[in-house]
Amino acid sequence: MNEISVTELADDAVLLDVREPDEFAAGHAENAVHVPLGMVPARVADLPSVDGPLPVICRSGGRSAHAAMWLESNGIAAVNVAGGMQDWQAKGKAMVSDGDTPTVL
Repeated sequence: MNEISVTELADDAVLLDVREPDEFAAGHAENAVHVPLGMVPARVADLPSVDGPLPVICRSGGRSAHAAMWLESNGIAAVNVAGGMQDWQAKGKAMVSDGDTPTVL
């Protein structure tokens, strides 16, 4: 399975965020498309179109690795974002939340 580091992604990169709704609401990348991991197979039509493999992110990289593997096995180019949103936040990348400020992940 291929991985990409947070530092290799632009702050405005389109990502597939496979975390649970409460995690996503607490803080996410601005251009993240939210599809919880368990819903990915049923919502393939909702996945964003990107140039190259679709970056998939979760909290730390485990769930997104599973999602990326599933997508790849079903003919959809995907790449796991190593370190997930924890690393995204640690690197100071832009985040938005459903509240005023993103929660510390």
